[in-house]
Amino acid sequence: MKTISSAVNEYIKSKPFLSSALSEGIINLTSLSRNIKPEIEEILRKNINHGAIVMALNRLSLNLEFQHTQKIVRVIKNIGDITVRSNLTDYNFKVSETILNNQSDILKKLNNTNTSFYSSSRGVDECNIVVSGNLTSLIDENFGEELLIKRTEKLSAISFKLPSENVSVPGIYYYVFQKLSWDGINISQVISTSNEFTILVSEDEVDNAFSVINKLKNI
Repeated sequence: MKTISSAVNEYIKSKPFLSSALSEGIINLTSLSRNIKPEIEEILRKNINHGAIVMALNRLSLNLEFQHTQKIVRVIKNIGDITVRSNLTDYNFKVSETILNNQSDILKKLNNTNTSFYSSSRGVDECNIVVSGNLTSLIDENFGEELLIKRTEKLSAISFKLPSENVSVPGIYYYVFQKLSWDGINISQVISTSNEFTILVSEDEVDNAFSVINKLKNI
């Protein structure tokens, strides 16, 4: 049999932004209890009073605050150097039998230089290649026979390093995405390794995105 606490917990977990706001203590619990009362009563199939919901919300907010403070925040505060690269282009190709050979040819032509940006990721049906502006003509030439689904220009990449413990703490990426979303920043592409994280945003939004990520160090 479900309790009021379990019903409230179930409802809040289905609302990520609400969960985050509770953890930061920026929601009036009495007002929230009135708003969610119908949904909680539907889950429990009985009438309940606001006070019981407020108590459940209070316990949940304290628990969420502890989780964020003790785990996610500790990792986020240790974000390493932040690097910004501009004038990038994102190519989205359909996967084909020849696309790997074309990528291999591109890598050979780069000659291990550090002055250019090149990153690729492959899914089941699509392959994305992100390059700096000086490599676009090379991509256009070598991938001319591939099916180009979409090409997005005027992008910037923001890269930062995370402590190695990030892989064992749930919610790290969500926490970053949440902060960017609250500021209305649209993420065009995500590139990640175990301890390095890169987001692609439009050049118009890069300053704001950098400011948001940089502030995470001081939470």
